Amino acid sequence: MAETDRAGPSEERTEVELEEKPYHDRTSAFCEIRKRELGLSRPTDFSRRVGGSEALVKRMTEYGKLHGHKGCVNTVCFNSKGDILVSGSDDKDIIFWDWAVKTKTLSYNSGHSENVFQARIMPFSDDCTVISSAADGQVRVGKIKEDCEVSTKQIGSHRGRVRKIAIEPGSSHVFYSCGEDGLVQHFDLRSPSPTKLFICSSIRGNRRLPLNGIVIDPRNPNFFSIGGVDEYARLYDLRMHHQTDPLIDQPVELFCPNHLIKSNGIHVTGLSYSNTSELLVSYNDELIYLFTKDMGMEPDLQSVPQDDSEKNEKIKKPQVYVGHRNAQTVKGPSFFGLRDEYVVSGSDCGHVYIWRKKGGELICMMHGDKYIVNCIEPHPYFPFLATSGFDKSIKLWTPTAIRSTPLPRNAEKVMEANKAGREARVQSTPDIIMHVLRLQRRQAFAYIERRPAAHGSDGEDEGGEGILVEFSNVEDGEDEDPRGCSIT
Repeated sequence: MAETDRAGPSEERTEVELEEKPYHDRTSAFCEIRKRELGLSRPTDFSRRVGGSEALVKRMTEYGKLHGHKGCVNTVCFNSKGDILVSGSDDKDIIFWDWAVKTKTLSYNSGHSENVFQARIMPFSDDCTVISSAADGQVRVGKIKEDCEVSTKQIGSHRGRVRKIAIEPGSSHVFYSCGEDGLVQHFDLRSPSPTKLFICSSIRGNRRLPLNGIVIDPRNPNFFSIGGVDEYARLYDLRMHHQTDPLIDQPVELFCPNHLIKSNGIHVTGLSYSNTSELLVSYNDELIYLFTKDMGMEPDLQSVPQDDSEKNEKIKKPQVYVGHRNAQTVKGPSFFGLRDEYVVSGSDCGHVYIWRKKGGELICMMHGDKYIVNCIEPHPYFPFLATSGFDKSIKLWTPTAIRSTPLPRNAEKVMEANKAGREARVQSTPDIIMHVLRLQRRQAFAYIERRPAAHGSDGEDEGGEGILVEFSNVEDGEDEDPRGCSIT
């Protein structure tokens, strides 16, 4: 029998390879491929079974790079068919890629005056309608004509940066935006102006809460979740906001790991829904957590049994994913696999992390950027990935390695360094950190530089996503990594 994952007689087997799954699990994907070649399985069955095969995921390797942007690539997104990739950057351009042959098919100026944070192709639009958001607070739409000319216009705005927009599943017209002003808006491209749904307020203090992410439940578009600069992911029912004062903040449920409730300095940087309505939440300089529907809390935090150890033991705990670090930029996690069998995230260490969704075991770790991997976009049908970060290129990943790729030899050291960084930051008082950051903005007490996206520019301020602050290490006489402290 052919043992596809075994090394040759002259090759040494690594410890990770020896611990791989049984023979049947390792070869099942290739059996499915053979069945498909012989016409023994239907296309839908084939894609469903093979798309989440761990044997293929463990063979993920770099397929190629896409070069064309002149700044950091802040967003990558496949169209609904998966044959086109669209990207946006600090250079304010939006580019269409035929990613399979690694070529640029269209590039145009977005019309934004600052960094593009998200660009998405509207479904059922013949790939001719693109919506985008940016650091300038604008929400814009681009229309691609038959002669490849592109017209863009502003269709909405926020006071502050707009990091995320979410398209209603199955709709070619409806999407939502959230911004640093705490405002959540509903857009319909058939209407002349957006509808203001509500302004998100903090649980404590009743102040506006700057928002980093918004996602819509694919099984029921009436439900959507948002996350911002506190520890709670909030679930909303759109129908409630059609029946009440449009600006009243009325979450249905809150989601948060019990140990982070009422914590200081922790906030949500990104969210993602699975096809079964599981909610994935990533925290700054903390971990990634997977919540099921039965883990929600009442919006009234007085009912949260934070100080009751007996009740805490009965609370169902979310699955946690560890190893990466999320401190420098606003990163969002994603599900991977046709059945969402895996969880993926970028990291400040420049790696792409892939965990099993069930159990949280890290199964793949790939070097994706010299500095930081910000964005990870799974292909809608096959086990392919597109990633981007501080580099000006986009990296493509496919399961084409000859054999299963073990974790890097230095994986433990990298993850220990990430853990040490998280713990060191937790020990610092948030008020002191913010005080120091305010001082460095006003005075030359620290060396400040823009994101690497601005490198190569002619010195013009590009309004980077974060300001990177570097303090000298007096004790060892060496400069620390310029990514050591950031404002996001």
